Amino acid sequence: MENIERHPWKPFIPDNARVLVMGTFPPGSHRWSMDFYYPNRTNDFWYMMGLLFFNDRNALLIPGTKDFDLDRIKKLLTEKGIAMSDTVRVARRLKNNASDKFLEVVEPNDIHALLKEMPLCKTIVTTGEKAAQIAAEQFGVDPPAMGQSVTSADGITLWRSPSTSRAYPLPLAKKGEYYALPFADILPKE
Repeated sequence: MENIERHPWKPFIPDNARVLVMGTFPPGSHRWSMDFYYPNRTNDFWYMMGLLFFNDRNALLIPGTKDFDLDRIKKLLTEKGIAMSDTVRVARRLKNNASDKFLEVVEPNDIHALLKEMPLCKTIVTTGEKAAQIAAEQFGVDPPAMGQSVTSADGITLWRSPSTSRAYPLPLAKKGEYYALPFADILPKE
């Protein structure tokens, strides 16, 4: 069977990483607007991060364009200690789309090995149901409900936030409310 893909990017791990954001697997490269996590312009992730950290949904776009500003994104992640990775290392697309529903996990990412590179990180934020299920399985806990967290025996807190795909019918501000919970300690103070 065809359509087996390896994850295209290394994890992004700032030295001060305290939070690890994990999705499932990126869309096909024909959907990328940049060579980094959440590359699809129609995914709400970077708009939501702009809203949360700058009170401006377009803050992480290159001014006057619809292109993401990768330098500004990496600067934000580094300043706030946010690492990025995905829960799947090797996947098979059962249909030619980015839907988790049609994604077969061939090889999950080893999250414990990943966390060894981030000694300060005790919080994982998953972006959707499938990512939460994969992460929870590795930590021997039940996946949390949306907007909730569970803590594993080894002290890792796993949050389940909604998918930032626009296919998930939730307004951007509402998605931001869910993400504000695990990011509370690193959000700007009003």
